[in-house]
Amino acid sequence: MLPTRPAGPGIAGIHNVGMDNLQPARAAFPTEDYARTVQRIRQEGQCFICRVVDRTHRYDHHIVYEDADTIVFLNRYPTLIGYCLVSPRKHVENWALDLSEAEFLALQSVVHRVARAVAAAVPAERIYSLSLGSQQANAHVHWHVAPLPPGVPYDQQEFSALLKDNGILDIPEADQAELARTIRGHL
Repeated sequence: MLPTRPAGPGIAGIHNVGMDNLQPARAAFPTEDYARTVQRIRQEGQCFICRVVDRTHRYDHHIVYEDADTIVFLNRYPTLIGYCLVSPRKHVENWALDLSEAEFLALQSVVHRVARAVAAAVPAERIYSLSLGSQQANAHVHWHVAPLPPGVPYDQQEFSALLKDNGILDIPEADQAELARTIRGHL
């Protein structure tokens, strides 16, 4: 069970405060295993996000939202509580070249809605939103929506807050499922 938080908006049992304060324990990110898995999936001509979309990924991701064009799920390796990934359902590798302006704006509309829902579910001083990935790993376009907890020291903010090298949160599956339901309830 995640640490409890004071009364107010958000989900009981989850408190997204400080990088080391009232957070679940951090675990080492399994970098080598992750890299091998991603490379194997790529060599098989498949894609991590496409596997989430078609439900063939070996891990059952916590889906927050989906429609005909978009899927949103909790990050399997979160560095912040409530960290979501937002992706087009169709396999797109370059948002600037492969999405029409209308498709891009529709995707960003979902990113915005998810950010507001995450902010309603967990305390957040700021919501980070960025697109990461590469042809060597997660080529399928996706946006990271990550809530920075209030009170995080400046040197632990921005990219430091997102770096898996600083450890990932060890959040029990039941708590992740509850969090996904709570965020979904704010959409």
